[in-house]
Amino acid sequence: MIKLYRHPLSGHAHRAELFLSLIGKKVEFVDVDLLAGEQKSEAFRALNPQGQVPVLDDGGTIVSDSNAILVYLATKYAPQNWYPRDPEKAAAIQRWLSVAAGEINNGPGAARLVKLFGAQLDHDRAKSIAHTLFNMLESHLVENDFLVAGGPTIADVAAYTYIADAPEGGVSLAGYGNIVGWLRRIEALPGFVPMKSSPAAKAA
Repeated sequence: MIKLYRHPLSGHAHRAELFLSLIGKKVEFVDVDLLAGEQKSEAFRALNPQGQVPVLDDGGTIVSDSNAILVYLATKYAPQNWYPRDPEKAAAIQRWLSVAAGEINNGPGAARLVKLFGAQLDHDRAKSIAHTLFNMLESHLVENDFLVAGGPTIADVAAYTYIADAPEGGVSLAGYGNIVGWLRRIEALPGFVPMKSSPAAKAA
């Protein structure tokens, strides 16, 4: 069985968890105590020398980095519509994976780290990056139901979590109706699973 090393409040880990559920793959979760520094242990660094979650163990094949895990799972297990081999669509997906690793991580992802975990990051800068991204995405979604034409792909999975949970980082989604509609379409997909509610979400 596939094992996924994760933290329940990690948006990066949730990307992998969400996609596994969307494609109907059974998985054994191994929770890593980030606050206790378990990710820095010798045993965990043997899986991922960078000391980060998520890590996927597929029968001894070890894959780290959330976007790399999405590509691996889509290529090996998913129907091709999740990661089309058409060059134009594949390039479009790669662009959004880069956005997920860049603006999404440094915008709503970083803002959430500040609010939830007290990360020593520039919260105002993270919020500014988030709103610049959201304005671009809002325009993109005027004529697109999903990020890449034709239906949901791993691009949507990579982008979803930190945008959906942006309010936990003090980044409002008010005024971004197209983004909210896109989030609801992802949440309506068969097999969708939300990320565990954080203390911030429960207090809201």
